[in-house]
Amino acid sequence: MTTPVQNDLLYHIALTMVPNIGDVHARALLDIFGNAENIFSAKRAKLDTLPGIGAIRSKSIKTFKEFSRAEEELRFIEKYKISVLRYTDPAYPKRLLNCYDAPSLLYFKGNADLNAPKILAVIGTRSHTEYGKEMTYAIIEDLAQYGILIISGLAYGIDTLAHRAAVKNKLCTVGVLAHGLDRIYPSPNKSLAKEMMENGGLLSDFKSGTQPDKQNFPRRNRIVAGMADATLVVETQINGGSMITAELANGYNKDVFALPGRSTDPRSAGCNFLIRSNKAALITSAKDIIEFMNWGTPLEKRKIIQKELFIELTEQEKTIMNIIREKESVSIDEITPGCNFSSSAIAGALLNLELQGIIARLPGKLYKLL
Repeated sequence: MTTPVQNDLLYHIALTMVPNIGDVHARALLDIFGNAENIFSAKRAKLDTLPGIGAIRSKSIKTFKEFSRAEEELRFIEKYKISVLRYTDPAYPKRLLNCYDAPSLLYFKGNADLNAPKILAVIGTRSHTEYGKEMTYAIIEDLAQYGILIISGLAYGIDTLAHRAAVKNKLCTVGVLAHGLDRIYPSPNKSLAKEMMENGGLLSDFKSGTQPDKQNFPRRNRIVAGMADATLVVETQINGGSMITAELANGYNKDVFALPGRSTDPRSAGCNFLIRSNKAALITSAKDIIEFMNWGTPLEKRKIIQKELFIELTEQEKTIMNIIREKESVSIDEITPGCNFSSSAIAGALLNLELQGIIARLPGKLYKLL
């Protein structure tokens, strides 16, 4: 026996299965009727008169009989502890709501915050070059200190490299799938997907049993483009699937970045075209992305911590470093009150820190961390 909450979800799942009712129509109907059960119980005459619905779609709703399949899906998500995110739920990726064709319902397995402050999609060709591989790893490694959520499509090639690089650098990463959560495609990525669910997850708007058919990938791509702040295209052919994602991102008024490549390399042809046609900004490093997105400056604290691991500091030096850390730059007059040792000891500690490359002296007797 289903609870009221389960019953409501059951009808919502059923709504996503009704022929001729896409995401735009589903959300419009839900906004009008409040929940999916009310849609199925509505009079056909009422449905016929709704803008965009009409006789064909109202007939599809009133003749729908596959509620047993929706019940099967409900049992699947309960058994495997899958989160179902409806577009009204707080955990639903809010950036998607700015996209006219956002799914009314998503299936999610993992622990990522899908509304993380900074989200970057990293996509590209399945047949990448060594250049594409090196740049993917280098960019994501340099992004690690900014706490960015990396999303991609878990496909062969650049997608897989992006997820692996994120896992390696302990960045949260989410794979958006073109099939149900009952399988992993491509199958060699099963172990990677397992690692991703420990710090990230898998997301799909397809019910279980859905095969990774060709027509599902553009639908998957709209989620990748829509839930990210920006999309980075590493390498792609001029007719590659990544071009669809880039076009979608542009249509959603999202920022798009592309790595330039050799004019003779077909795997860079798509990126070069995006740059040439002003559909993507040219970037060559993670720094370009950070500056363009205004995602902050490099975390100097991280550099200091790394230096501290290799340099043995005195208690006086540690005290002074902690004082300097609090501000962008500090004068010697601001340092002295926070220390319980002589001015000569302070001067000596400052000199040692400067010689070890931990701090820099600025004009006006100011000091800052390097």
